Amino acid sequence: MSSMMFFINSILLGAGLAMDAFSVSLANGLNEPEMRKGKQTAVAGTFAFFQWLMPMAGWICVHSIVRYFNAFEKAVPWIALALLLYIGGKMLVEGIRQDDTEAAAGVGKGDLLIQGIATSIDALSVGFTIADYDFLMALSSAVIIGIVTFIICFAGLEIGKKFGMKLAGKASVLGGLILIGIGIEIFINGVF
Repeated sequence: MSSMMFFINSILLGAGLAMDAFSVSLANGLNEPEMRKGKQTAVAGTFAFFQWLMPMAGWICVHSIVRYFNAFEKAVPWIALALLLYIGGKMLVEGIRQDDTEAAAGVGKGDLLIQGIATSIDALSVGFTIADYDFLMALSSAVIIGIVTFIICFAGLEIGKKFGMKLAGKASVLGGLILIGIGIEIFINGVF
């Protein structure tokens, strides 16, 4: 594979994998329109880290413990659904209970960790698609996926913040509905 094709494939793979994280970033921006750049960097960085980690973990599984991963793979849609329903439901309830003058609570570290895992868990299977790469190629591909995810998620946060200012108190409800929708979409695609 030429280095240019490898680079393009890794970027496209990263963009495809980052779509769930982009949507969650959008919801986070909607929920917290006053989010500062430092927190945006941390949020996008968390998604990027997990989108880097999961393909590498999948690659390692293929090269070492593939029989255990096959059993786990069937649980991926269920895990993502449960995590995103939990976070989305929590945001939805907070948004409904909050009056219009109250500021929305920002995404916490625990919620962000759950979001990062939930949106990247399907990226474990990417380890199978890059199984024929040597370690350095797999690592390079995962790094490119992480960088693409960071850029896409940062953009999602910016877009969400802009709309969050316009939607005021009901942005948390919309963000929660988006997360629940993503969880259902991951589940349906993974099971059916």
